[in-house]
Amino acid sequence: MTEKLLIAVVGATGSQGGGLVQAILADPEQRFAVRALTRSAQSEKAQALAAAGAEVVEADLDDEASLRAAFDGAHGAYVVTNYWVPRTPEEEAGRTRADMELAQADNAARAAKEAGVAHVIWSTLEDTRDHFGETDRVPSLDDGRYKVPHFDAKGEANELFTKYGVPTTFLQTTFYFEAILQGMGPVRGEDGKLVLTLPMADQPLSGIAAQDIGKTALGIFKRGDELIGKTVSIAGDHLTGSQYATALSTTLGEPVTYHPYTWDEFRNLGFPMAIEFANMFQYYAEDSTRFTGDRDLTLVRDLNPEMQSFEAWLKLHETEVKAAVN
Repeated sequence: MTEKLLIAVVGATGSQGGGLVQAILADPEQRFAVRALTRSAQSEKAQALAAAGAEVVEADLDDEASLRAAFDGAHGAYVVTNYWVPRTPEEEAGRTRADMELAQADNAARAAKEAGVAHVIWSTLEDTRDHFGETDRVPSLDDGRYKVPHFDAKGEANELFTKYGVPTTFLQTTFYFEAILQGMGPVRGEDGKLVLTLPMADQPLSGIAAQDIGKTALGIFKRGDELIGKTVSIAGDHLTGSQYATALSTTLGEPVTYHPYTWDEFRNLGFPMAIEFANMFQYYAEDSTRFTGDRDLTLVRDLNPEMQSFEAWLKLHETEVKAAVN
């Protein structure tokens, strides 16, 4: 019997990493074994992964030595950083979230190189500065360094994996369908009618079910060396705001009207990430032809035949979507 190749998965209790762990465990071919990396092996989610058959080890992206030990003996590694993870005041002292994310990517790249990992998948995003350039038509953030820090820092980190000579596939993700459940979905106006306000103007927005990112990563690992050194950009659907609203209307059983905020209106909403998110949506909209074009749905479904469309995702999450608007 051929020995299974071991895949080490960073963020194994999160949406992306968890999706990959579950995909490996459920894979009928059983080509890989999985080592789930988590900051707490005693957490409920970690214990559930262990019960399902994963090897669970503790490792922290802020601790290169722990990553080096966790990557030891692994054929492949899936690396994802969480820009939004809660931080203590001590951790944030003198550093932005982008600084911390770059440091974590550096730790992971160096650890993978030192451990001799044969194939790393780095979960990344486009650097929006390639589109916006030095323009001041969108505000700069993080002392002027970035336009959309949670995109740009990941894109900037790509060069770390190249610099250290890590055999890497760069997996570019996109907007999560789950954001519909987290404040980006339809809201009721004063007249009681549902309105979708995503600031996309009339341009398509690529979306994906978070779990499908991990399933697609498994498809990449199955290709062996074929996609090392390549960028793979993924999505489950490309829909305009009006098309999202139509699909939501069917699920909710009542009309949803698409009435987008302008980018400046969104920036002025006043919540902590309003400016960054407005810049993000402006990037999605202005660069939509290239962004959606890079995410060929046919090719993506060749890697992950189970990739969900927005309609399919809505069917699975109908109860949650209805609860989010009522």
